[in-house]
Amino acid sequence: MLARNGAPGDLDRLTQDLAQVTDAAGTVIPADAWRDDEALYLQFDLPGMDRAGIELVTERDTLTLTAERPSPIPAGARPVLTERPTGRFTRRLTLSDALDTASAEAAYDNGVLTLRIPLAAHAKPRRIAISGGSPRIPGGPARQLPAPSGPRSGPAG
Repeated sequence: MLARNGAPGDLDRLTQDLAQVTDAAGTVIPADAWRDDEALYLQFDLPGMDRAGIELVTERDTLTLTAERPSPIPAGARPVLTERPTGRFTRRLTLSDALDTASAEAAYDNGVLTLRIPLAAHAKPRRIAISGGSPRIPGGPARQLPAPSGPRSGPAG
């Protein structure tokens, strides 16, 4: 998944996506990402944007965030200072297939969009029980695993 111990390259690919994506005006939607054993978490800074103007879409391995901030300057007014970016902003991230995007949850509070995407069941760490005896091999009786080959320690004979 999106960690060093997950599928190779996923974290690097996400980091590149986070660092390199800007919209046509050169404005990037700032983001942070982290994960634990249950989910991937993403936070995007979207100050001054109305929740109704924010859209999140996943398609295959791509997450697309689109947000719009209209200009507060009335039509016909002469701007004196315009430093805050306005218009439509888009951010695309490549996600791992180890995520369950169908169960994703998002919340928007105080200008921060938080997204939680659970890990798919096959990507979650799990403990494998160890039993006594030899493992069953399909199509045959239980067999002993071959002894390891290599130099043996002990007296030479």
